[in-house]
Amino acid sequence: TLTEYTNQLLQAMQRVYGAQNEMCLATQQLSKQLLAYEKQHFALGKGDEEVISTLHYFSKVVDELNILHSELAKQLADTMVLPIIQFREKDLTEVSTLKDLFGLASNEHDASMAKYSRLPKRKENEKLKAEVAKEVANARRKQHLSSLQYYCALNALQYRKRVAMMEPMLGYTRGQINFFKKGAEMFSKRMDSFLSSVSDMVQSIQGELEAEAEKMRISQQDLIAVNESVYTPDSDVTSPVINRNLIQKAGYLNLRNKTGLVTTTWERLYFFTQGGNLMCQPRGAVAGGLIQDLDNCSVMAVDCEDRRYCFQITTPTGKAGITLQAESRKEYEEWICAINNISRQIYLTDNPEAAAIKLNQTALQAVTPITSLGKKYEVQHPSQTVKNMENDKIIPSDSAGIQDSTQLIAPGTPIQFDIVLPAMEFLDQNRGGRYDALLQQMFVVQFLGSMAVQSDATCEVIYEAMRQVLAARAIHNIFRMTESHLMVTSKNLRLIDPQTQVTRASFELSTVTQFAVHQENRRLIGFVIHLSETPGEESMSAYIFESNTEGEKICYAISLGKEIIEAQKDPEALAQLMRSVPLTNDGKFMLLNDVSEEDGTMHEGGEESEA
Repeated sequence: TLTEYTNQLLQAMQRVYGAQNEMCLATQQLSKQLLAYEKQHFALGKGDEEVISTLHYFSKVVDELNILHSELAKQLADTMVLPIIQFREKDLTEVSTLKDLFGLASNEHDASMAKYSRLPKRKENEKLKAEVAKEVANARRKQHLSSLQYYCALNALQYRKRVAMMEPMLGYTRGQINFFKKGAEMFSKRMDSFLSSVSDMVQSIQGELEAEAEKMRISQQDLIAVNESVYTPDSDVTSPVINRNLIQKAGYLNLRNKTGLVTTTWERLYFFTQGGNLMCQPRGAVAGGLIQDLDNCSVMAVDCEDRRYCFQITTPTGKAGITLQAESRKEYEEWICAINNISRQIYLTDNPEAAAIKLNQTALQAVTPITSLGKKYEVQHPSQTVKNMENDKIIPSDSAGIQDSTQLIAPGTPIQFDIVLPAMEFLDQNRGGRYDALLQQMFVVQFLGSMAVQSDATCEVIYEAMRQVLAARAIHNIFRMTESHLMVTSKNLRLIDPQTQVTRASFELSTVTQFAVHQENRRLIGFVIHLSETPGEESMSAYIFESNTEGEKICYAISLGKEIIEAQKDPEALAQLMRSVPLTNDGKFMLLNDVSEEDGTMHEGGEESEA
């Protein structure tokens, strides 16, 4: 460091001053120290080229004069040792003190930010929030002022360092010439011009220092005079300017760490993205370390410990990853958008910025959420456009020709996220009871959403509807799901309210044209309803559910129901079907999850088709 080098240089000069009997050895060491400056690689190395060349020349002079040194006494003490001591005691000590003050201000800022991050979201106290925000602003202002003073001192140190390195040698060399008559005879002609140029260079550096100090003083006053809102966190919470096309992001976040079975801590760390990785760099660390691979991951907002602006990163396998908290709404939304863009590996393209913009302008089609099923037919041409998020990758299909997503579902198609119960006067007639059907199978499901589709030729329309419904829920932070009982009979599908046993919706089984399970998440189930409303007018809608059990069971029940409908047209086919599928005691079909191959008994997972 510069302090260590200064101490070594001072020791060498003191040895020249005090050890007159060892003058030759001392001047040799001084010469070596002057040459060593070039190899130090100081962080503040502006203008060191001139200093290095000058020190090299001085080193040669010292080697030539070391045989002439004897007593330098007061002149050496005043012109050589004193300037470097003043540089060490004044300039270097000042920088060290300002560095400590900056560290204290940074710690105070961290403490105030931690206090601000713990503000509750649900029971918000405006007075407490204002006090904490003012405390944060004061801490930031103090940190900013101390950092400015510290940086100004560092900048000034660049010039003072150069002066401190050359001024003692200037006095030392002049002292040698004045003290030794032979030195004047030997070097006066070729040293006068050199020393004059060194003096001019030192004065030039002093002038640059004064100009730079004035410039920094003006800049410091301008920065201190800015509005208080610059230091206040989340000052523009109502309408922040959000960049949704980011492919890299950096900043401070709070990281949630588990310290026990039920206890957690939050640590404020510096995070940044590097390619497809999320990196974390603790304070004082030389470099950051990998904390999460973002390729093909997903990110969504979460409610966590009554803290605002929390979001969670989930791995491609569906395992919950890390939970983070941003300090403002702008940072919160930009981090989510940046991670979403990175997870799609946009950073690997030739022009990542253009790819991100195109993805958000064209691939992210409009999704207008409608929270009531009763409004389904009121909005035929939605005017509001909300960005719909692309999934990481399209699920491959075994079908020969996969249609384009716009051919399956029109862009901007509204999505319904809720099912409204019938009016009070229809509750009785819709109340569930016993149904006269050969097949009755009940499943517990959660309604995720439904939307109109343009085709029911392949199961791809169901996969596309699943993608758009899940993406819309993630974009609009819709986590509430309506639980229902899905009754599959040989005549229809019924969605029954588990509390009131009222039928929320009913679909004839003959109108179900497609049904499928998600190829990766086997609990996601969807089906397409094809209705002929008026002659020449048809409507198709996809309904998406999440089942408490495997979706294949629901698909098997629907398939069996449709087989029963076809078999009822032919008595022999119906008899053959009834022989192939086990029946209950009252003559209804029984669905088995697993039948023992040895004794034919039903395992614990078996379900009877009686509702």
